[in-house]
Amino acid sequence: MSTLRFPDNFVWGAATAAYQIEGAATDDGRGPSIWDTFSRTPGRVHQGHTGDVACDHYHRYADDVALMAELGLAAYRFSVAWPRIQPDGTGPVNPRGLDFYDRLTDALLARGIDPIVTLYHWDLPQALQDRGGWTNRETAEHFATYATAVHTRLGDRIRTWTTLNEPWCSAYLGYGNGVHAPGEQDPGAAFAAVHHLLLGHGLAARALRAAGADTVGITINPADVRAADPDSAADKAAVRLVDGLHNRIFLDPLLRAAYPDDVLEHVVRLVEPTFLRDGDEKLIAAPIDLLGINYYAPTYVAGRPDGAGDGAYPGTVGAVEFLPPVGPLTDMGWMIEPAGLTRLLERIATDYPGVPLMITENGAAFGDKTGTDAPDGVGQVMDADRIAYLDGHLRAAHEAISRGVDLRGYLVWSLLDNFEWAEGYRRRFGIIHVDYLTQRRTPKSSARWYQEVISRNGL
Repeated sequence: MSTLRFPDNFVWGAATAAYQIEGAATDDGRGPSIWDTFSRTPGRVHQGHTGDVACDHYHRYADDVALMAELGLAAYRFSVAWPRIQPDGTGPVNPRGLDFYDRLTDALLARGIDPIVTLYHWDLPQALQDRGGWTNRETAEHFATYATAVHTRLGDRIRTWTTLNEPWCSAYLGYGNGVHAPGEQDPGAAFAAVHHLLLGHGLAARALRAAGADTVGITINPADVRAADPDSAADKAAVRLVDGLHNRIFLDPLLRAAYPDDVLEHVVRLVEPTFLRDGDEKLIAAPIDLLGINYYAPTYVAGRPDGAGDGAYPGTVGAVEFLPPVGPLTDMGWMIEPAGLTRLLERIATDYPGVPLMITENGAAFGDKTGTDAPDGVGQVMDADRIAYLDGHLRAAHEAISRGVDLRGYLVWSLLDNFEWAEGYRRRFGIIHVDYLTQRRTPKSSARWYQEVISRNGL
């Protein structure tokens, strides 16, 4: 059997996020985040689940790093919890919070695993939210100060720094349709949050660069937006609108130093963009060395005057119908279409050339067969659906590389089963099973499969 080989030095790894795995919600001076508040608000998170304990990674990181090494991971992407570093989002740095990331970084390097830091994965200090959160311009400035503090402590050992994870989610899910923290539903607030998140990225990227950071980037979750009918002018207009709100509103200022005219025209119809100041777009376009791409599923739309739209896409009511997914679905109800990843990578490489790409998240939630239900006996965790999903998307990534895309690596989401935001603990994305009662870790069949992929650098 021939091997579908990836380029030499292709980076294989896994990713997690602080609030989803760390637990230790009040340990060592950590302050509350918007997700602590949100998860305690009745009706916001499945069965009232919280990240108070999660996977207890804060206390079990050494064992988790050992599992990473066993799987042969070359890189591990983790996020730093801002409330651990500055409990109120501003002011003095909490050294005990940084101590944890010191220990984690040293443990990774001792095992030959390259740490990739995400400075913000949605856990804004609640004190900053009380002052407006990402609708307040000052939050962007505070973020740059926080980024500098983390780099001061860890910059001698960590090479790759990414500022934000999926600002689309932070802005639109947090302030647009309210399904994520802080749970607001205000189109104007959503657009202000988009801008201040991007501004925070630009200010932090400049601060990191000035401090000597080797590789600076950002992670986005661009959508492969498709028309229900490729020959329909109305459907193509819907694609243009949704693509503008999901993709170009981030990619253009980041990589072209300007918001798209059609997107600004759409924003102005909903809110006066007083948050946008002269010079901001130049600040946002701070040079980056790496663009992280998170991909899970495509988005199909139709242009309809009675379209239900979506609060996560302000201004789409009465214009766009988001089509329900078809075919095999993940447990999240997401459509499985690996070709969408190829299209997306190729489109970004074509429209925004010159920036290396990395798949910083890709994976799927499926129900696992465990214990006596597993065909290979007690203690096995079988997840053939996840293997099929990952295999298909790695082949799609390889196809993009064969078409000339500068793709540097692949980080599976996620290393561990964890707190899946509003879904609580009922959705499992991990290649390592976590028993939340005992905190026992069990590598799934997908973990062993991924271990073999890494060892042969291919499929």
